[in-house]
Amino acid sequence: MNTVIFTDMDGTLLDHDTYSFDAAKPTLDKLQARSIPVIPTTSKTFAEMLVLRDILGLNGPFIVENGAAVYLPHGFFGKKPTGTVWQDGFWCKPFISSKAYWLKMLELVKDEYPDAFTHFADMSISDIQAATGLDEASASRAAQRQFGEPVLWQGSDDQKRAFIAALTERGANVLEGGRFIHVSGDCNKGQALTWFMQEYERQDAAPARSIALGDGKNDIAMMEAASIAVRIASPVHAPPELEKQQQVYTSTLFGPEGWTEMLTQLLDLEP
Repeated sequence: MNTVIFTDMDGTLLDHDTYSFDAAKPTLDKLQARSIPVIPTTSKTFAEMLVLRDILGLNGPFIVENGAAVYLPHGFFGKKPTGTVWQDGFWCKPFISSKAYWLKMLELVKDEYPDAFTHFADMSISDIQAATGLDEASASRAAQRQFGEPVLWQGSDDQKRAFIAALTERGANVLEGGRFIHVSGDCNKGQALTWFMQEYERQDAAPARSIALGDGKNDIAMMEAASIAVRIASPVHAPPELEKQQQVYTSTLFGPEGWTEMLTQLLDLEP
């Protein structure tokens, strides 16, 4: 049976603090040698992923902004993928509309939570650098949101719960990531994974299994939807809780070390 790997980026394939993936590089090379697709499934933007996939040595599909859209390079599938449009050199399957609506919603609730949060559209590039540790060029790419908006929370936990409830009541989809609260339309990484696997099996005319690796709450839907869920241990928070009971694994190591640890075990890769 064919295998497809879906992986979160920050805190999973990339180190939470340094963004290094050195510990995972040998495993990525082995997966490529076996022709096992590795699909970055991330809160990052299209602009970020264009650069990052080159750095990682990945030239296949990728999923951006917490499942807002899937981008597939021409030729990955033999036929045009269902429901896609040709955009910026890729077949794109969008699941929601643009971020403008959600920016208006944040403006509406801002007075209810004075000084409790800021968000990318209100932050300078240097502010984004300070919040993420990214260099200027990387922070600029991170700011190029198409579908949703990252919120940097600065208030109390009680305020945060009320804030999330208020946005949810207004129709927003709110996901807590490793650093930010992501506000967008009704999409998630699990929905994108499910669409991709259906298309993969349709085009290949054979069943396949999915392995999803993540460390944050915004990875829960992806791990729930996958055949096999892998929770990557984090130095800053507990593993996300899943309803799924079977085929759930948790790494003992953090970030890319844990990523390599678990895929080596699951796929019987040589250490």
